[in-house]
Amino acid sequence: MDYLISQPQSGSFNTEIMRQMPDFTEIDITETEFIDLLEVSMMPIQQFFTYYKCAIMEIETKFKVLNEQFSLNGESNPIEFIQSRIKSYGSILRKLHTKNIPRSLDGIESNIHDVAGIRVVCSFVQDIYRLADCFLQQDDITLLERKDYIQNPKPNGYRSLHLIVAVPIFLENEKRLVKVEVQLRTIAMDFWASLEHKLRYKKNLPAETQEMLASDLKMCADESSRWDAKMQEIRNQIQDADGVRTAYPIE
Repeated sequence: MDYLISQPQSGSFNTEIMRQMPDFTEIDITETEFIDLLEVSMMPIQQFFTYYKCAIMEIETKFKVLNEQFSLNGESNPIEFIQSRIKSYGSILRKLHTKNIPRSLDGIESNIHDVAGIRVVCSFVQDIYRLADCFLQQDDITLLERKDYIQNPKPNGYRSLHLIVAVPIFLENEKRLVKVEVQLRTIAMDFWASLEHKLRYKKNLPAETQEMLASDLKMCADESSRWDAKMQEIRNQIQDADGVRTAYPIE
């Protein structure tokens, strides 16, 4: 899954939306009238995805503020970088088909919780849990689901802390709660996941070769986990020596 600041991509989902639009071909209208009608028809879709973009901005700001606060307290910045993305039309449509969800904006909003996604990449494992707790303590954030793939990695070796949250966005005349998926990882976790994602789509390989590569990738994941643990241990030793270690246990 690519995390970028991006517009939803055109594709098969776009085709599905176009099928639901009024048929203007039999109406005798001018070009200007046609464009106006088209814009009116597309407005609900554009507004729908704007809600998710606004939610991303809200949550990005929250993490940037936390990062700045730690810096002001004389601590090192726990966040290396933040990435975000809006799920593409094609990816949404595939999920609608897979989960047998109605192909409507209401169906998407109710059943797909990762239309908006944010990835927060940290230096150390301990930073992940500290940031997650600080973030979830904010009174306008509602935790809907938590999956800890750090303590319980996926069978292929994938590790990350996933949070599905609802955040309010304030519009001209209303307040809306919007769902966002937040992923928190270390640099090592992100390095492995990014390469595994690219290699996973090499489908033109023999089954035996795919099985061997999956085993190799799992070993790489285990090794990266050991790197994280060792780096955390080194950091703790340095902080103990300086007398600045903050007691914050890893879950």
